[in-house]
Amino acid sequence: MASDTPRELSGNSIYQIFIRNQSTEGTFDAALPALDTARRLGFDIVYLTPIHPIGASARKGSLGSPYAIQDYRAVDPALGGEAGFLRFLNAAHAKGLRLIIDVVYNHTSPDSVLVREHPEWFWKGPAGKPAPRHSEWSDVVDLDYSHRDLWDYQIESLETWARLGVDGFRCDVASLVPVPFWVEARKRLATIKPCLWLAESVHKEFVSELRGQGHYAACDAELHEAFDLTYDYDGRTELEAAWAGTGPLVGYLHHLALQECMLPATAIKARFLENHDQKRAASHFGRGARLRSWTTFAMLLPGAFFAYMGQAGAITHQPSLFDKDVVDWASSDQDFELWFQTAHRATKAVRAREPDFSVRELAAGVVLVERFGGSKPVAALINLDGRSGRITLPEPIVGRDLLSGASFGLERLVELSVEPIVVELEGR
Repeated sequence: MASDTPRELSGNSIYQIFIRNQSTEGTFDAALPALDTARRLGFDIVYLTPIHPIGASARKGSLGSPYAIQDYRAVDPALGGEAGFLRFLNAAHAKGLRLIIDVVYNHTSPDSVLVREHPEWFWKGPAGKPAPRHSEWSDVVDLDYSHRDLWDYQIESLETWARLGVDGFRCDVASLVPVPFWVEARKRLATIKPCLWLAESVHKEFVSELRGQGHYAACDAELHEAFDLTYDYDGRTELEAAWAGTGPLVGYLHHLALQECMLPATAIKARFLENHDQKRAASHFGRGARLRSWTTFAMLLPGAFFAYMGQAGAITHQPSLFDKDVVDWASSDQDFELWFQTAHRATKAVRAREPDFSVRELAAGVVLVERFGGSKPVAALINLDGRSGRITLPEPIVGRDLLSGASFGLERLVELSVEPIVVELEGR
């Protein structure tokens, strides 16, 4: 078990940047201002989508997916090469930010260095050649971790990046790579420096599907033997059903309770509304009170909060993973960004200070979130679906709203507001 996971990670937040589409230039140097943005918004960790050269064979789109990697040990010259990366890394550290990079160890591009030099390290399809296990992943071929030499090569690659100063790794579809490999990687890198390990664990339905097909797939509990954080995809189906109105919110709330009792005590979840693979939150909820409510809810959940570039400005367009498709920064909602900055800084301090969490649904789509166990307990009343009417609180909420700065004194019977309130309680 990753028993050395720092508990303070629960009070941290992660900001994702896709360098190619962050700016018109698509380089590390052009993305340097994004570090100031991340710091201003209150983030601690910057995560970069893959920075390596992209394969030319079987590309999707005009530029290919950064997840179809040609060489694990090189930096894409189009992004600025290793020199540009080191400038970005050093600038992040100078601003007090940690930097983690994407590790894509389930597969490579069909024309990768490893396919050329070690074709025996790959899973073979019916034709006896390197292939993907999943036909929709047509731009990659899958690695076969029954080869111990592959383990050494991959871990040595990680060691190279750690020695350069990288602070950790976000591991793509980590569930598909054997957990013993990740355990060994963590152990060996710990001799170089403490690293942050974030697993892109997969949907529980995908784990079931893969196992049913005879393929390896680790569940989140297994991944936490090696990882500090796992994605919240195991409850994503229930969460999206609540968003769409096709399932009750209580389905997701029950899953939160299940995570608490089924995962190791040291496990930390990465909580997010969007990322490079998911639709923009603002496209789900619009740019009004419902977006503010769901954002507040996500920020208060147990675990580390995770946001994608542009999310803080309520940008609705999701950049393509396969083409040049720069974030339309001009479309950013400045009022929402100011609100996001205030809300994120306030809730991050709450997560760091108040380790305990509870949530209950007081009425359909209306939740009371409580954070406690520290010095200043907090109660948040969040109307996730913008409903109207009156509800009865379990007890009065009296104190200062951390989002607006206003004093609140809510008696037990209250008229619902569409705006979230996060109250630092008096006299508790």
